[in-house]
Amino acid sequence: MMIAVLAFVVDCLIGDPRSPLHPVVLMGKLISFFEGLLYNERDSERQKLFCGAVLMACVLSVSYGAAESVLHFAARFGNAYVFAGVQAVLLSFMISPRNLAEAGREIRDYLLEGNLEMARFKVGWIVGRDTDNLTEGEATRATVETISENIVDGIISPLFYFFIGGLPLAVAYRAANTMDSMIGYKNDKYLFFGRAAALADDVWNYIPARLTGLMLVAAAFLLGFDWRGAWKMMRRDAAKHPSPNGGWTESTVAGALGIRLGGLNYYFGKPSFRTYMGDPVHALEANHISLAIRMMYTVTVMFLALMLAASWLLGGSVPGGLML
Repeated sequence: MMIAVLAFVVDCLIGDPRSPLHPVVLMGKLISFFEGLLYNERDSERQKLFCGAVLMACVLSVSYGAAESVLHFAARFGNAYVFAGVQAVLLSFMISPRNLAEAGREIRDYLLEGNLEMARFKVGWIVGRDTDNLTEGEATRATVETISENIVDGIISPLFYFFIGGLPLAVAYRAANTMDSMIGYKNDKYLFFGRAAALADDVWNYIPARLTGLMLVAAAFLLGFDWRGAWKMMRRDAAKHPSPNGGWTESTVAGALGIRLGGLNYYFGKPSFRTYMGDPVHALEANHISLAIRMMYTVTVMFLALMLAASWLLGGSVPGGLML
């Protein structure tokens, strides 16, 4: 599992480079390619469901196969360090703690400077809701919600699937998550065509989300936050979230920080109420973003330590358990 630790170090050092050759960018292009082939507005609902499932199967197969091919090529060098380095770099592209932290800190800094206009603009980069009229508290809430939910999508799930299935499974997870972010919407176009992708993402994240919720409680204890509140809110509010997985992190972070997440959002000018997570013990303010980032990094390190311990106990026999 040293490969996963190296991937985390690489991410901390360089983050996610913006490049048209970034694996996730290539996944997006692959999804768009198959969507162009398979989506037809005139298809029946059943046909759209079927074609969406075909798209999902094709994207997952190609992504998994591409990762296998890269590993096969790297193995031809006959050097364990080259093989491990290639895996670490590719795995670093599948996780995004530094990007999450940088986005959160940038918004926090604008809020602390009193530059609400720029804070709203930057929040619009990480959420889908309308941001033009957000208050400071609402901008903070949107940022904390995004960080909390993406602890699973952007960190723990890729590492979890690397642990049980090696790099190809981690890449397949990222492809599934990218499909959900591109076509997993409940709108006129994707309600049926994107349903397979949306359901698959829920399944992929089911176990990691619950593991992350428990680790967030432990992280709250280690950081001196309200771990009892985290445990209470996770048990009380996790199931209230419209996503089967999102509530496990949002409610736990809310409980740990003594804040309330959820509430009224606007999408294209239309109001949408998100169930409340946590109790408003403290008013939302910019520094809560920093605390959420600390929880994110603490959980990441905890999970890496658990992976190392499990790999050691199993003698490095897990698929992602190559030890240097």
